[in-house]
Amino acid sequence: MNHRNLRTAVRFGLLPAGIAIALAPAFASAQEGGQQDATTLDKIEVTGSRIRQVDLETAAPVLQLTREDIEGQGFSSVADILQNITAAGSPAISRTSPLSSGEAVGGQYIDLRNLGANRTLILVNGKRLGITNDGLQDVAQIPASMVERIEILKDGASTIYGSDAIAGVVNIITRKNFEGAEANAYYGQYDQGDGTRQVYDFVMGFTGDRGSLTAGVEYSKEDPVWARDRWFSEVRFPTGEKSAPRPGGTSAISQYGRFTYDTGRVNAAGNPIFSGPLTLRRDVAGLNPADFASYRAFSSATDNSNPNQASTVYSGIERRSVFLNGHFDITDSIGFDTDVLYTDRDSFAQNAGYPMQSAAFDLSSGGLSIDSYFNPLGNQATGALPAGVSPQAIQYIRRGWEVPREVNNSLTTWRFTGAFSGSFQTGDHYWDWDAGYLYNQNEGKQISTGNLNTQAVGLATGPSFLNSQGVVQCGTAANPIPLGFGPGACTPWNPLVPQGYAAPNSLADPNVQAFLYLPGQALSETETKSYFANITGTLFALPAGDVGVAVGYEYRNESGFFSPDALAQTGISTDLASGPTGGGYSLDEVYAELSIPVLADLPFAKELNISLASRYSDYNTFGDTTNSKFGFTWKPLDQLLVRGTWSEGFRAPTVADLYGGVSQSFEDYTDPCDTLFGSAAGSAACLADVPAGYRQPAQAGGLAPGPGTQSPIPFLSGSNPNLTPETSTSKTLGFVWSPTFAEGLNMSLDWWNIRIENTIVADTPTDMLNDCYIRGISSRCESATTFQRDPATGELTFLAFGGRNAGFQETEGFDFDLNYSMSTDYGKFGLSWLNTYVSSLELKTDNLEGAPQQLNGFGGNFRLRSNMNLTWEKGSWGATWGVRYYSGTKEECFFADRCSLPDYAAPDTDGTITPMNELGANTFHDVQVRWNAPWNATVALGANNVFEHYAAPAYAQPNSGFSYYGGFDIGRFMYLKYQQRF
Repeated sequence: MNHRNLRTAVRFGLLPAGIAIALAPAFASAQEGGQQDATTLDKIEVTGSRIRQVDLETAAPVLQLTREDIEGQGFSSVADILQNITAAGSPAISRTSPLSSGEAVGGQYIDLRNLGANRTLILVNGKRLGITNDGLQDVAQIPASMVERIEILKDGASTIYGSDAIAGVVNIITRKNFEGAEANAYYGQYDQGDGTRQVYDFVMGFTGDRGSLTAGVEYSKEDPVWARDRWFSEVRFPTGEKSAPRPGGTSAISQYGRFTYDTGRVNAAGNPIFSGPLTLRRDVAGLNPADFASYRAFSSATDNSNPNQASTVYSGIERRSVFLNGHFDITDSIGFDTDVLYTDRDSFAQNAGYPMQSAAFDLSSGGLSIDSYFNPLGNQATGALPAGVSPQAIQYIRRGWEVPREVNNSLTTWRFTGAFSGSFQTGDHYWDWDAGYLYNQNEGKQISTGNLNTQAVGLATGPSFLNSQGVVQCGTAANPIPLGFGPGACTPWNPLVPQGYAAPNSLADPNVQAFLYLPGQALSETETKSYFANITGTLFALPAGDVGVAVGYEYRNESGFFSPDALAQTGISTDLASGPTGGGYSLDEVYAELSIPVLADLPFAKELNISLASRYSDYNTFGDTTNSKFGFTWKPLDQLLVRGTWSEGFRAPTVADLYGGVSQSFEDYTDPCDTLFGSAAGSAACLADVPAGYRQPAQAGGLAPGPGTQSPIPFLSGSNPNLTPETSTSKTLGFVWSPTFAEGLNMSLDWWNIRIENTIVADTPTDMLNDCYIRGISSRCESATTFQRDPATGELTFLAFGGRNAGFQETEGFDFDLNYSMSTDYGKFGLSWLNTYVSSLELKTDNLEGAPQQLNGFGGNFRLRSNMNLTWEKGSWGATWGVRYYSGTKEECFFADRCSLPDYAAPDTDGTITPMNELGANTFHDVQVRWNAPWNATVALGANNVFEHYAAPAYAQPNSGFSYYGGFDIGRFMYLKYQQRF
């Protein structure tokens, strides 16, 4: 508490409407009590500063979402609420990406300014939220029922909060001092009758002379949505007119199986000629899979598969949460505060069965053995072989349609904060202090099914025979392997039997499934431990006011591990191999912050304040770093505030960056030596490693149709223990205007610029190959550690890459916010219009000469996002109309009839002609109508995307596993909410 002249108290005219309305009763009561010249006000801590103050407008721009704002929306989770603010970038791990893997899958992460979710710091009541080993902070674990308000600092804040606060800070502030009880129910689903969401919560609290206690529970369930039930995901490449897919929209690795064989002939070079792929005829009953005559040529028109038919387009999530907030006054000047949170989250996603290619795995590369009972060209074939063909093993391709790939992720979070706090006075100066402890633990478990054990596949497709009981058995009659699926046993498999065709030992056989498929499991755990102490108060008085100060100390320890099971670590599964991650780091930090009032009550200087801050951090990994910040607020007129900041920031390498295990991935890459599209094709460097006419290989034995084709073999990626922190510089400059001619009108405009140097970037196969063959960097050609090629074909047989410090990322833009409220005879109206315009977003992933990559306006990087909400309240009725706007983007021309800019050349492409297709802007409308019932309840009915708007297909699949942007609405969603207060 501090006695201050009302001149320096909260400025109504310079506050967002929601905050000003919330604070109005306190000021009204003060004025009614005759305290218009001086008043006693509670100081609060605004996100972005540790100095407790009465003024809510600080040098840095802060967006506040109140409880009223949250309840007026149709979004049921904190993650969805935050994802729909204009400063939010594309989701880091979209729920529309069923093939995503790793410990972070199932969580939802906020990415401010499109700079990466691990560069946005998430706080709960000003304290860090626990992180994954990759540094991601899952906001989906926070129940919406516990939120009082959310403050979004749209500026760097490493000087105040330490690492990770480069792009901004999201501070989730929980409900406190709650009196009474409240029950809420939320139920909604899409027009198609799917994606049902249910949320039920109960909050209860009491306050007394010595303290308060608020507790709540919440259950939330969101059902998955299947790709086959949306026009943009039921096929791989939709046209946009909800019609048939484009060419290449299906997969040749299908549920019908195929094989090739050596025809016994050779080409001019003396190499064997293999037949085109064959598949079992399915148009005649009673065919014998072991008879070559039962097969016909594989047809892409009838035998390809559509994996999207067995995939989810939107994953399911189920959460259970319990939270507690308490305050107790130990004495008149010392109190104790605590927050406790328990959350258990489960998520589910599915993709079509694994596309098995026998030649791609060492343990099954023998294909279907020459001695397999099922081999139509083997030693036990029942029919005649083609002329000139000898018995042989065959390579097969078969999608495991009968056993789809499912990923179930669960995360259990335990969080506790406890802090003693108090206040004291020295002379005329008041001081507030707090000291406490934070503990956050995330325990994760990932269960995956639908991946084949390649060791078991090798046995099941190896030698087999028909035993005396008429059952096919692994091994030979002289050396049989016991039937079964336990240790030392084997169940034969015929991979040529198509899905839906009844035959012994097909993939539909439960015994075959039990032998070939073993569930994968991965365990993870992260722990955050922190001890902290802060003190804030006033040092001395200047003519313009008191000089505020805050100093503090924090010790933090971050540790974690991610441990895949033996199948993943040994690489004997079709799931991508990955090694264990484990490690941790600790740090000590001290900071100091000053708030200096320079001028007051002067012409063109009603107020002029300067803020200074600096933070010293000492890590046991890379060493120490110091980051500082400067800010100012200047009020030349009563209704105008000018503000600005300059700050340094940093992001320390994460546990996964430093200690992550080696993992496999099928990467999209461009080989510069490819003679169709390679930039170095025919050069001396390429001809030394590849034959003339070399073509980059693709999946299923084909050739790459163009650049950015997925590798047919998995590459290796890993960590780098020598990484150093990223560093950043952030700048903002803006104003807040509350004109006197329009009461209730508030506007703000802020320019911002963030540049990140020494970025921690994941190396890419394309960059490695370009550095070797185009830029001539010899260290990038070292075959022992980088990549290797087949000496005969030139195809890559090995490639390993990891993280490194290189390049920079820079973004710049403007935020414009407008809030207006007015009361009329027809009710009270409110308007909130928030806009984020990105003028530049550049990325450079190396330290070499050349222009950076221009990301702005491409993929999921929108130049402009705009939200407008119009509210109306009269008596017991209220309504909200919301509009969410996304500007258009561009993507490469994937199809000739979708190439609106064939001659595109701009600074974005460094002057090079790069055909592009322009995707139009999109607007989604939301509506809600609510009624306050006389029995102290509120009923709300609403719809998100009420006009059921869909965007055009995005074939680059930004933030999605499908040809549709992963952050857009996937249909009209209707909901009903009921709130009962007691």
